[in-house]
Amino acid sequence: MNLPDLNPLLAFALTCVIIEITPGPNMTYLAALSLWNGMRTGFAAVAGIALGLMTYGVVAALGLAALIDNSPLLYGLLRWAGVAYLLWLAWESWASEREASPDVIGGNDDRPWLAFRRGLITNLLNPKAAVFYVAVLPEFIRADGGPLLLQTLVLSVAYVGIATAIHSAIVALAGTLQASVATGSRRRTIRRGLALALVGIAIWFAASTGR
Repeated sequence: MNLPDLNPLLAFALTCVIIEITPGPNMTYLAALSLWNGMRTGFAAVAGIALGLMTYGVVAALGLAALIDNSPLLYGLLRWAGVAYLLWLAWESWASEREASPDVIGGNDDRPWLAFRRGLITNLLNPKAAVFYVAVLPEFIRADGGPLLLQTLVLSVAYVGIATAIHSAIVALAGTLQASVATGSRRRTIRRGLALALVGIAIWFAASTGR
């Protein structure tokens, strides 16, 4: 049983890095979330995103990602459900009048779980994740590289690992600024800025996933 050799893996890794450093919804959401709630919550969202991406990797290995990509109905349902979910999160953030003290920000025990769940759901409702596994990943599958299922899983793990590393760096950078900006009158501004960012992500998501 042969795994993909080093050169295809390096080429695939470089492709993944380029894709992940391109500004997108995950990057914007993680930066805004970590700036408001701190690194602990941001890393919880990273874990949710990673699980969502890996879920699509398993789905792709089983051949179901192609079904989503080839079905306008399934693709459209995922797309608009994702847009609606992002807009709901934006409204929830904007409408909330809860003013946490500096000691409470990022310290609510259930907030990391909520961030994990939202990161997971947002990525499960992103049809572009399925498209990546259908349109990009197969380009690095080799006819002599061993079982298709194994190659797909290996490349999926590599992609999720790279994405998680980049997302974690974003969280760490934004989280270091959280203590200095999420205080006093800036709290409401940041919360509502997060809401506007989510609206922007929803619009970007709708436009970029259209066919």
